[in-house]
Amino acid sequence: MKNGKKNILVPTDFTKVAECALGHAQVMAKNLDAEITLLHVVGKQSEVEEAKGKLKQIAQKASQESGININILARVGNIFDDIGDVASEIGALLIIMGTHGLRGLQYITGSHAHKVITHSTVPFVVVQEKGIKSGYDEIVLPLSFDKETKQKMKLTVEIAKSFKSKVFIITPKEDDEFLNNTIKRNLAFAKNYLAENRVPYEVKVAEKGNFAKQIIKYAVLVEADLIAIVNSNEPSLLPELFGGSKEQQMLTNEPQIPVLCVNPTEVSKSGGIIGS
Repeated sequence: MKNGKKNILVPTDFTKVAECALGHAQVMAKNLDAEITLLHVVGKQSEVEEAKGKLKQIAQKASQESGININILARVGNIFDDIGDVASEIGALLIIMGTHGLRGLQYITGSHAHKVITHSTVPFVVVQEKGIKSGYDEIVLPLSFDKETKQKMKLTVEIAKSFKSKVFIITPKEDDEFLNNTIKRNLAFAKNYLAENRVPYEVKVAEKGNFAKQIIKYAVLVEADLIAIVNSNEPSLLPELFGGSKEQQMLTNEPQIPVLCVNPTEVSKSGGIIGS
C-alpha cells in the first residue's frame, strides 16, 4: 500500500480472461476501498506506447462503470519477474490474474500462472473465464497438517468480513494418529479464529483419495465463489503429461472457481492468510 491507498494489481493480455480478472478486481476494490493498477508486460520498448493506448481505453471504460480509480502501467520485461516486482513496487494488497488453463496456448497458462505466483511475495487471486456475481459469499478453506496453518487465516478472514461470507473448511481424512492430531489442533485454531472474527463456518472431512479433487468437489457442492490455498512451491514431474502439481490442478479447476493463492514465505512475514 503506497500513499495510504490499498492497491490491486491486474496483469492483462487484452483477452477475455484478462477482462474477467478486471471484473473481479473491481468488485474486490469496491469492497476493500482500493484502487486498481492495470499492467501489461511487453517484450520491446517499441511496443510500450501501443500498449499504453490499449490500457488507457480499458481503464477509462472500467473506471466510468465502477467509479474506481484505475492506473495503467506498460513495462518492458517478462511476466515471471515483472508481475511480482510491480506488485511489490506499488505495495499491492493483491494480484488478480487470469489464466487460460493448464494446456492453454495463450499468454498465461495454468503452469505459467503457478510460476508467476511462486516468484511473488504478494497474494494472488487467479481466475478463469467465469465471471463474478456479487462477491465472494462462499469461501472454501482447506486445512491439513501443515506447520503454516496457524498463520494462514488473516486475508481469508478479511475478505470474508468484507463480503459477509461463510467459510467452508475441509480437512483430509487421515488414519495416521500423529497427523490426525495435528489436523485437529489446526482445525481448533481455525474455528476459534473465525469465531473471534464472527465469520460463520462449516467443517467437512474429505473422503479418502486425491485431496485436491475432493476440495474442488466440495467447492462445487457449496457453490463456492473462492478457494483459498497455499502454494507449496514443490515442482511436479512432467506436469503437462500428468495434470500438473496440486496447485496447478486447483488454479485450472474445471468449474472455474477463483483461487486465492499465497506463498508460505508471505504467510510467515505477514501473519498468515489461507488454507493449504
